[in-house]
Amino acid sequence: MSESSQTTVEVQPSGQVNGSIRPPGSKSLTNRALICAALARGTTHLTGVLRSEDTEVMIDALRQLDVRIDLSPDGRVADVSGIGGSDASHKAEVYVANSGTTIRFLTAMLSALGGNYRLHGIDRMHQRPIGDLLTAINQTGGGASSERGDGCPPVRIDSQGWQGGKVTVGGNVSSQYLSGIMMAAPLSRSPLEIHVEGELVSRPYVDMTLAVIRSFGVDVTETTPGVFAVQAPCVYQAIEYDIEPDASAASYFWAAAAVSGGTVKVEGLTRAALQGDVGFVDCLAKMGCTVTDAPDGITVAAGGPLRGIDVDMNQISDTVQTLSVVALFAEGPTTIHGVAHNRFKETDRITDLATELRKLGATIEEFDDGLKITPGPLRAATLETYNDHRMAMSFAVAGLRAPGIQIKNPACTAKTYPEYFADLQRLTGQSHHWTAG
Repeated sequence: MSESSQTTVEVQPSGQVNGSIRPPGSKSLTNRALICAALARGTTHLTGVLRSEDTEVMIDALRQLDVRIDLSPDGRVADVSGIGGSDASHKAEVYVANSGTTIRFLTAMLSALGGNYRLHGIDRMHQRPIGDLLTAINQTGGGASSERGDGCPPVRIDSQGWQGGKVTVGGNVSSQYLSGIMMAAPLSRSPLEIHVEGELVSRPYVDMTLAVIRSFGVDVTETTPGVFAVQAPCVYQAIEYDIEPDASAASYFWAAAAVSGGTVKVEGLTRAALQGDVGFVDCLAKMGCTVTDAPDGITVAAGGPLRGIDVDMNQISDTVQTLSVVALFAEGPTTIHGVAHNRFKETDRITDLATELRKLGATIEEFDDGLKITPGPLRAATLETYNDHRMAMSFAVAGLRAPGIQIKNPACTAKTYPEYFADLQRLTGQSHHWTAG
């Protein structure tokens, strides 16, 4: 999408949304598979690859590190020629834009490989904490530091590789710290034991990481809750790997069914999916929707008036914005908690979300770890997206019911879902009004 940050889009009210859709591949799985494939011995064949800003940032970075990645013309298939766990030193300056996944995974991987690197991104990236990860990997000789000494990027790495032993990592800011360490752990010179300190947020993403690692032939054992053992050194093996559709992206289409009184099937995702965000449908079920599971997808059908709920979304925090928009159309308040770590995402996804929901007429009570949404009469508004793809995609769902909702900088969806507005238009049959600033 080439629209500038001054562009706005108005999604037209659609009536009932009925149909089926297959979202693009999971960003989380794509970037995990790319890391494991890059470290593997041989050439890995990936299908269902997501082509988006976040994954392109990861691919570009890996190519700078002598990893050959051949993409199909549509970017959905990738052949990755891995470096086989090489400990050869490298030197590179790597730009990661605002991709938290990329900087966290690469910080761990490059530190474990050894070499001299600088990782940096946009201004918002330089405000996102990474200190707990740096502290953890330095316990095994990682040689990583915050350039400005504030616990945030840019990150500098001057490393001879990991020695193994015991590493303790905080779990309360991002599960990606643990995931990054686990994926890099096979490069250690001796076995590595990873201890999680404190609450582990977004546990389903850790389980996803474990599943991907094991698919590539490396075993990580959770010896006791929060303690993970890796029998390093070992090398990932090249495989053929099919990436699931993105469950976070699916949430917008299930939400479209809920708010419009329609029925939408998301193809390619089942309850057996590696992504915890399929659990978003359970929230919709509590609000009054009917959820039907099938071997080829999950269908959400509106079942009458929506009702507000009280829900801990710690395990599915990337869908908080989606549920918050659905809450605007419910009877009674919805309270979301357990997501304090959402303040450290692409934007502060609690305070900034609250600000925009108030523009739409809702009364919002904000907590440290969430918010309470009390619906009010919906009103037209121009909504900021804070360069956050999930803000833009969630607010579009509100536009399916309420006229006059203008969404700024819709191009930010390119981070994970460049075709989002086109897919939404195909599903709803309604055109969108674009305005250039």
